Amino acid sequence: MEWKNLYRGMLMGTSDVVPGVSGGTMAVVLGIYDRLIAAVNGLLSKEWKKHLGFLVPLGIGIVLAIFLLASLMEWLFEHHPGPTQFFFLGLILGVLPYLFNKADAKHNFQGKHIVLLIIGTILVGSMAFITPEEGTVIQNITMTTYFLLFFSGFIASSAMILPGISGSLILLIIGVYATVMSAISNLQLDLIAVIGLGIVLGIIVMSKVIHFCLKNYYTGTFAVVIGLVLGSVFVVFPGWPNSGGEVLASILTFAAGLTAAYILGRLEHQ
Repeated sequence: MEWKNLYRGMLMGTSDVVPGVSGGTMAVVLGIYDRLIAAVNGLLSKEWKKHLGFLVPLGIGIVLAIFLLASLMEWLFEHHPGPTQFFFLGLILGVLPYLFNKADAKHNFQGKHIVLLIIGTILVGSMAFITPEEGTVIQNITMTTYFLLFFSGFIASSAMILPGISGSLILLIIGVYATVMSAISNLQLDLIAVIGLGIVLGIIVMSKVIHFCLKNYYTGTFAVVIGLVLGSVFVVFPGWPNSGGEVLASILTFAAGLTAAYILGRLEHQ
């Protein structure tokens, strides 16, 4: 078991509960994105034990973060939304040099790759103009509710594994974010199980698609990934702070995000 993945999973889980921030982006920051995709796809291969040893600690970390840190992230976004988002903004921008280097963009990028990068940026950046309501918690649980939550988990996790696209934002758009957070907070095991099944199937299906693309169109796939990450900057950006104190706090948290990305890069990529 790669228990180092426990803290990686906690970082991914923390980002997954934040609307606008993607667990896939955090996997890119940590330098494990392509390995994560390969591991999910390798579960049905002869080397399934090795891949399980990678995924189990990662999954434990994600679940721990969702249950332990969801309340903290909600508090931060309720009381200090601007500085909190500037931290994630610094984290996202800090990973871009690594992405361009990994894709060897200087030598490999052609006109078509620039177009793919722009498409990825527009695809995610356009979500900044979507202002969904959190919605109310669904009280009357029916079979239709279970189907809705399963479908929501499937779609959200498909988005979650893509850098730049937030699974939480997808849940907000669908209108079940409040219901999902309430189910987690109140340990409604039936709802959690249905959502969890949808999430697992969504990750498996989308990871197979991404694995195929990385294997056959590596540079083009990375061009899209870089575009998705760039686009998430527009989604996460909270606007310019108003007061002097908030300006200082935002500068400090932005710098902390850049520093965290640099430190993680040194730890993970070298």
